[in-house]
Amino acid sequence: MLLGRQQYFVKERVGLLKLVDTYDILEPENQQRIGLAKEEPPTWIKLLGFLINKQMLPTRVNVYEEGQAAPIFYISRGFTFLRSKIMVIGPGGTPVGYFKSKLFSLGGGFFVFDMQDRQVAEVKGDWKGWNFKFLGQNGAELGVVTKKWAGLAKEFFTSADQYLISLNEAAPATEGAGVLLLAAGLAIDIVFKEQGG
Repeated sequence: MLLGRQQYFVKERVGLLKLVDTYDILEPENQQRIGLAKEEPPTWIKLLGFLINKQMLPTRVNVYEEGQAAPIFYISRGFTFLRSKIMVIGPGGTPVGYFKSKLFSLGGGFFVFDMQDRQVAEVKGDWKGWNFKFLGQNGAELGVVTKKWAGLAKEFFTSADQYLISLNEAAPATEGAGVLLLAAGLAIDIVFKEQGG
């Protein structure tokens, strides 16, 4: 089962001149694939990506459990100018919450809100933008998203990323927490950091 886990290893598929991003979601211990995250915007958005910065365009990332045809949840973003707002839609099409990017931030990050517009957490990046903390309202660390270095040649010639997403033992391993943490890890790379192709 994909949701309700404490850890996820997310590995971007390498591609030349790709219009969308696809990520394998793996079991960290044995690298067995347990899911897939795939950016699936409309065709006209893909084509517009050749002319306009991809970060400004709407997108949708569907997350599939291994062996399932329908997504179990998705994240979506509308047109963006200064600050992105990313909706997280959970199992059954129920909105879980949303992320709102920070206007200015040294290492990147965003705020996490519930559907009543209450800030419930923050994702805060370090100065390199490689490691992110998932912090609760009281400042307690609920989890981390850590970029895994793939080696000089791969990092230099491709934009493929690998992330380890870990929910702390103290944090509740509920479906909702799993959806938000996995969505946050995907949002960091697909929605906030990718500059296109």
